[in-house]
Amino acid sequence: MARKLPISVTVVEGGFLTGRKLIFPLFLVICLFFLWGFSYGLLDVLNSHFQTVLDITKLQSTGLQVMYFGGGYFFFSPVAAEVLKRKGYKVTVLMGLAFYSVGAIMFWPTAHFSTYNNRLAAFGGFLVCTLVIACGLATLETAANSYAVVIGDPASASSRLQFCQAWNGVASFIGPLIASKFFFTGANANNLTNVQYVYLAVSCAGVAVAVLFAFSKLPEVAESDLQGSIIEDSAVDEFGNQIGQGPIYKQYNMIFAFIAQFCYVGAQVTIGAFFINYSLEAGYDKPTSSNMLSYALITFTVGRFFAFALSWVFQADFLLVIYAICAIIFNAAACAVKNKAGVVIMILLLFFEAPMYPTIFAIGTVNLGRHTRRGAGILVMGVAGGAVFPPIQGAIADASNTRISMVVPLVGFVYVLGYATFH
Repeated sequence: MARKLPISVTVVEGGFLTGRKLIFPLFLVICLFFLWGFSYGLLDVLNSHFQTVLDITKLQSTGLQVMYFGGGYFFFSPVAAEVLKRKGYKVTVLMGLAFYSVGAIMFWPTAHFSTYNNRLAAFGGFLVCTLVIACGLATLETAANSYAVVIGDPASASSRLQFCQAWNGVASFIGPLIASKFFFTGANANNLTNVQYVYLAVSCAGVAVAVLFAFSKLPEVAESDLQGSIIEDSAVDEFGNQIGQGPIYKQYNMIFAFIAQFCYVGAQVTIGAFFINYSLEAGYDKPTSSNMLSYALITFTVGRFFAFALSWVFQADFLLVIYAICAIIFNAAACAVKNKAGVVIMILLLFFEAPMYPTIFAIGTVNLGRHTRRGAGILVMGVAGGAVFPPIQGAIADASNTRISMVVPLVGFVYVLGYATFH
């Protein structure tokens, strides 16, 4: 009988780590953030590439976002949260990396057997591949976001998550840079050959990180420590009940944060999905538009690091209000401007949307106590907004143009501002 792979686990004493003890666990977590940032960066470019190679409409191409954010994140996050609660962070991460690597390697046969005559069937195959990858990423996000919050001092949870998420942004702009070189130039502009090799590399990276995790002693935070360290003694609701003590469906801050996350991710994803279309309609060619998306994602990454610095000075909810107001202003301007200046406005918009996800996550999971792990899964389910917003925008873009369709993410930012103001 084969022996099981040893899963080394160290239980954190006292509830959280400090100082140098935090460095290696956070390094491991950042590896995960990097993986799904790279995958997300490729997704937006594939959206446009499939429109060209497989001759599908903008609305049809949003099937990638529906499978990625709806099929994977919305339906699989509760499963990941339950595994996290029962088996802990390390087992959950390894499960996520397995799904991620298998889904990525499935791109190879799908791309290999794709032809123009079977293009719709091929696109269906790519949707299945995307779904499997998304199940893995939903699992990784559920574990990694929660772990980044609970592993250290609760007072610096938002700053810690901002820092980890910033590396997600670094990977997300590397994806389009690679895609602009391998997908959109020369003979590659009208075939899927290099898609095979890029996703083979993605699969190998997932396996490498899984091996690193399997043989590392990842400190675990016990459920009992979550109850003691996450809830402040003075954290009570308007009825005098200690927050985190009631059933999970009565954690109202978490519920409103879920809606805010749904709206924010819907806005972020649909902006990324249609950025290249917006740039093309403004007058840029496809390789330049892909590069412009990379510049936008670089700006997004800078925005996250900048917000990380500000989070040591200002309260998280105050920062969320300021960034939401700025995002609304730039989003409205992108709807109004009809020339190449609109692309510059879109790039600046990504700077101000950058810190919203980690900030909402940190605010929404504060004081959940024994519900922290399941609450993390619920907040990650909010990523399903990325499956709902793009088809709506795609339908509007097909009926009119991409510039007008940018009103869809604007609605999402308005709700985020409301949550940040009144939560």
